[in-house]
Amino acid sequence: MPTALRPACWALWAAASVLDDLADQRDVAPADRAARVEAWTQALQHDLAMGTSADPVRHALVDTALRWGLDLSSLQGAMTTTHDDIGSRHFADWTQWRAWCSEEIVPWVDQVRHLFEQAGAPMTLRLDRRKDYEQFVDGTQLTDILTDLSEDLLQEDLLLPQEALDAFPGAEEDLRRGRWSPATAALIAELTALARHWVTRPAMTKGMHPGAVNVLDTAACLLRAQLDAVNAAGSTLLRRTPRVSVVTRTRIFAPARLRAAMAWSLTPLTVPGPRRPAAAAHVPRPATDMAALRPPPPYPGGARPPQIPADQMPAHVAVIMDGNGRWAQQRGLPRPEGHHAGTAAVHEIVCGALDIGLRHLTVYAFSTENWKRDTDEITTILEAIRRDLDEGPLRDLDVRQRWLGHPDKLPAELVQALQRAERRTRTGLTLTMCINYGGRDEITRTAAALAQAARAGEIDPRLIGEDDFARHLPHPDMPDVDLLWRTGKEQRTSNFLPWHATYAELHFTPGYWPDVDRRDLWQAITEYSRRQRRHGAAPLPPAGDDAFASPSR
Repeated sequence: MPTALRPACWALWAAASVLDDLADQRDVAPADRAARVEAWTQALQHDLAMGTSADPVRHALVDTALRWGLDLSSLQGAMTTTHDDIGSRHFADWTQWRAWCSEEIVPWVDQVRHLFEQAGAPMTLRLDRRKDYEQFVDGTQLTDILTDLSEDLLQEDLLLPQEALDAFPGAEEDLRRGRWSPATAALIAELTALARHWVTRPAMTKGMHPGAVNVLDTAACLLRAQLDAVNAAGSTLLRRTPRVSVVTRTRIFAPARLRAAMAWSLTPLTVPGPRRPAAAAHVPRPATDMAALRPPPPYPGGARPPQIPADQMPAHVAVIMDGNGRWAQQRGLPRPEGHHAGTAAVHEIVCGALDIGLRHLTVYAFSTENWKRDTDEITTILEAIRRDLDEGPLRDLDVRQRWLGHPDKLPAELVQALQRAERRTRTGLTLTMCINYGGRDEITRTAAALAQAARAGEIDPRLIGEDDFARHLPHPDMPDVDLLWRTGKEQRTSNFLPWHATYAELHFTPGYWPDVDRRDLWQAITEYSRRQRRHGAAPLPPAGDDAFASPSR
């Protein structure tokens, strides 16, 4: 790490370690441990507001957040996971295990990435390398679990998915009893090989600053050395923690430090001056305190959303926001003015989605085809999106913001703003912004990811199904679109979410996007609730239809 970032990195590491230690105090009752984690988290919220702390670790974290302008609200999910992990942890399969890894590790890693970004050496993540990043995180966590196996078993923890244990009959019981058997040895050999494969992702660092590349490459070398130590431990793995030798660590660190000195000497880093005011920090909200999120402002005319039965509500509404430019021309304004007005309409629709209880809203903000437009209009659109993200009008609402698209050709400032927005943890409406997005491009890249997985032996190409394809999409947890709504008179889907919208109900309205408000969303959902969705099945008979009644005598 560059010298300027080390105190901040140590502060983040110390905070994560303290929370982990509070959760793992086995001589303390689970309820008391949960209370201690929650108390520490709430104390951090108070300390951030005060700008200081009597606790040394929280003081270091508060100082780091204020000095570097970190948004610690993204740590809420990790803190919640630590709180929930105090009970027993069991993972049925690798999918559940990976979700736990992501919740526990990624928010802390994102803070380190933000430090690099603030220092002027961004650790840029490419969306087409998302799988590499995820597997590197998985490999890091799996290496840590194998290393700490003896300590976890003493605490009756076995943090491996049942799917992996079941592949080696008898291994689970042997591990829990502390027995080194052929099944145990085979399981450990399989898992160390898997972890080694996951942490060896050379494509992950393409396009990054050389200093950041060196950090990640050195971490990968250390992880592989740790896996060598796990393999070499044999039966002693169940009795003590294996460690990398001093000779091996020196062999890795000596050249890495030389590379780091050269990389950072050539890069003028931006180091913050005096600390920012306490009010500038975004306070992490404890899992039990969601009241701090404000409700959406009511509609000015007093209109309330219709009452839609739960089984008739769409889970996912996707919107093609068409007509911004024509709205401006209709009023004798330059076309870019329509995009400014369209931004306000997005805020209004988000409020309407929150009012009615919608879970997923996806908006088509900028397509891959939009690059054909006038340069000034493109600049206006992208700058309006960036400014809106930085000003954060949705920040205090229960809205989880995500980005779907490709970073190529997008301004670096916009990409960083999108990534910052994604770091905030919310549990309500998921708002996905499609920026530099094209449906065919998404399918092509997903097919390439599948081909790469098949080449790596992770999937059998003869057995690939729809579920396999869906798992390799950029956001595999995005549900299918139930309702696709387009404004602006046009009646086509324009390369928007072709995989997700295969069975979507289509709703076209003539008004231009800047003229819509939340009542238009409610009307679209109301119309959706009246439609009969069959997905290829035969239509239901009308009420009272006796066509299938028993014949009369």
